[in-house]
Amino acid sequence: MNSSNNKFQVLATPLHDLVLLKRQPVGDARGYLERMFCTSDLQAQLGNRKIEQINHTLTEKAGTVRGLHYQIPPFAEIKFVSCIRGRVLDVAVDLRPDSPTFLSHYAVELSEFNHLTLCIPEGFAHGFQTLTTHCEMLYFHSAPYTASHEAGLNALDPRLAIQWPLPIAERSNRDQQHPNIRVDFTGVLL
Repeated sequence: MNSSNNKFQVLATPLHDLVLLKRQPVGDARGYLERMFCTSDLQAQLGNRKIEQINHTLTEKAGTVRGLHYQIPPFAEIKFVSCIRGRVLDVAVDLRPDSPTFLSHYAVELSEFNHLTLCIPEGFAHGFQTLTTHCEMLYFHSAPYTASHEAGLNALDPRLAIQWPLPIAERSNRDQQHPNIRVDFTGVLL
């Protein structure tokens, strides 16, 4: 799956099309250089799309939950998500109606030390909980943020049954307003 020059090891997850990227830092006694993104190395994940936006977030308080966010077509997006300071439990939820893993979620710890990036395809919701204070996240998006195409799920929805490891310290007012999944929810068509 990787060429000898590829700086990413692609790891499968239990969810259809969701992959984890193990970045391959190159270093010596001075430190290291780590490629965070490369269009040619990640062509299989990116397809014919390009990175349209890069976001950097800081979350100060441990236990904070952000998400679960997604965008609907035509602004559905691929996200490459990395934690560059601290530790988070990163979660992706499959919302694609024809997927064999529809409404399943995957959670993985991302940290400044484990060199992992979660590659989240279009049609997934995304969120995380900070496991330490002062967490910084770096996101590469294949579509720009568009408020009129933004949607979200309630991170505490019992139907999703996400096991957040810490008591929830904070959630934004916006995230608290995201609905639980309705019984007749048919997913996000791409």
